[in-house]
Amino acid sequence: MPVRAHSLALRLFLSATAWTVVILLATGIGLSSLYRQGVERSFDRRLGVYLRTLVAEIAAPDEGERAPMPLGEPLFELPLSGWYWQIGRLDGDKDTRSSHSLWDSTLPHLADLGVEPGPDGTRRGYVDGPQDQRLRLVERIIDLGDEGRFLVSVAGDPQEIDEETRSFDRTLGVTFVMLAAVLVLMTVFQVRFGLAPLKRLSDGLAAIRAGRSEKLEGTFPDEIAPLARETNALIEANREIVERARTHVGNLAHALKTPLTVIVNEAAGRDDPLAAKVREQAAIMRDQVARQLERARLAAHLEVVGTVTEVRPVVEALARTMEKLHHGRGIVIDADVPENLRFLGERQDLEEMVGNLVDNACKWAQGRVSIEVLAVPLASSEPSRSTGGAAGAARSGAPTPVAATGAASGRLRPSLHLLVDDDGPGLSVGEREQVARRGSRLDESKPGSGLGLSIVTELAGLYGGRLVLTDSPMGGLRAELTLPAAG
Repeated sequence: MPVRAHSLALRLFLSATAWTVVILLATGIGLSSLYRQGVERSFDRRLGVYLRTLVAEIAAPDEGERAPMPLGEPLFELPLSGWYWQIGRLDGDKDTRSSHSLWDSTLPHLADLGVEPGPDGTRRGYVDGPQDQRLRLVERIIDLGDEGRFLVSVAGDPQEIDEETRSFDRTLGVTFVMLAAVLVLMTVFQVRFGLAPLKRLSDGLAAIRAGRSEKLEGTFPDEIAPLARETNALIEANREIVERARTHVGNLAHALKTPLTVIVNEAAGRDDPLAAKVREQAAIMRDQVARQLERARLAAHLEVVGTVTEVRPVVEALARTMEKLHHGRGIVIDADVPENLRFLGERQDLEEMVGNLVDNACKWAQGRVSIEVLAVPLASSEPSRSTGGAAGAARSGAPTPVAATGAASGRLRPSLHLLVDDDGPGLSVGEREQVARRGSRLDESKPGSGLGLSIVTELAGLYGGRLVLTDSPMGGLRAELTLPAAG
């Protein structure tokens, strides 16, 4: 799955990466500490060998004045080499013997620094030696009875401890960096593999929304399978509710149609003012009932997920029909509709909107009507191509919008722009506003009820689209209908 801000994939990746870094750091610090302790123990064993050699020498029978043996380490003979030994008496005699490397200096006592002896009576620790040299010191008290008590000390340069530890840390760091890279790649794979069913679920819902599928299909893991089943059940229940709503709407239409027809027929046989008023109000009732039933029907349609209609067959069929209806006037209809354009809604609603616009254009056209459908991408607010739209807008001034668009209401999605142009007389800005009102007609000589553009306006508005009237490049009126497109 793509890793986006606030996504589950990002949270899993960051948490796994953070724990990996913390664990590797803690492990690295622990291993480095253990390795240093091991190197120190090895160094202390080496110092312990020198210490035992000195103890053995001072415990040997005194055969005259003699200096201690050189311990087989030339560094004890080099001045200030960092390797020193020292033997001092603790019974009052201040006689002290030391290695040549110590020169005229003395070694500090760990006992004075508060270092406690180990199980074998030996003290170990770090001290500052001659010229502030950092030393690793091992000392032990030897009691020879009548010969007195001695403090034997051996010190060495701990630089090799530091170098060994640094070398190990570098190797450990490179190893852990490579291990961290491998673990991060494994984390990415696990996140993608683990969340792949959610991606399939998301794609399935998108396919349902776009009308390419009717339900979620495929096998999902046990953790997601209940969600998929409940989603399918919800979609099916939604379809059943919409179907029941359609049935109720149809029943209500039939139930009201007959009484209204009876009232109109009874009033038609009389000429008095009461009958005229009854006919007038019955016509209003019939209009309002038809209007509200149409709104209820469309609202029910809009709740159906995944209703998609191919645009080209609808427009071409309407163009052929309208040419036949207006054949006596020689009206020619040009339709330019790319393939694979799909309207996110019911076919009958698209037929009603386009049919009203084309029929209105044919009534006022001199001889030619043009229909063009353009696809508008998600991030764009204008058609991907247009024929003279800018020029028409320049002649007409501000266009007359009739319904709000989906983009205006905050829903960003692909849309369709359907342009219907005619070569008729056109309309002024005031006339456009007038014809947008329900039942309003500019010319009573033309056939119709004056409801066509109002019906288009309401249907487009319920779909989140709009109808805009402007001047046409052909000289007449342009009706620009914006509707949601299926992905």
